[in-house]
Amino acid sequence: MNGQLTTFTLAAHSYGLPVQAVQEVLKEHVSTPVPLTGDDVRGLMNLRGEIVLVLDLRARLSMPERSTGAPPMGVVVRVDDEPICLLVDRINDVINVTEDMFEASPDNLDGPNYELIRGAYKLPDRLVLALDVERAVTEAR
Repeated sequence: MNGQLTTFTLAAHSYGLPVQAVQEVLKEHVSTPVPLTGDDVRGLMNLRGEIVLVLDLRARLSMPERSTGAPPMGVVVRVDDEPICLLVDRINDVINVTEDMFEASPDNLDGPNYELIRGAYKLPDRLVLALDVERAVTEAR
C-alpha cells in the first residue's frame, strides 16, 4: 500500500494505521467503566454527543499493563461507520509508506496477536507493525 500511516507506540513497539481510518487523536479522555466486559474494554466515553467504545490495545494484544506514570492516549478510528477509541501509550508521527517497504507477516506465526498484524513496514530506523484495525476492533467485541 502506498500512502500514509498514523503511528503510535505500545510497549516500545511501533504500530501504524492508515490515516484514512483515523478520525482523531485524543491526548486526554474520560471514560465510564462498563461492568461485566472483557479486560480490553475500558468503558464508554462521550465524544461530542456520540457514545464511543474505549478499547485498550495493550490488553487486546496481551501485553502487560502500562505503568501508572503516563496516562494512555486515544486514537479514534471509524469501523463500519462507528467510532471506537483505541488506547495507546504514545502517538507518534504520520509517515509516508510505499509497497516496497511492506513485508507480510510470516505464515508460521500464530496466536491472537499475529492475527491482528498484517505485516511490517521497514523504515531506516525501525519497523512499524501494520495493525489490521477492522480485525482488532471486531475481535474485541
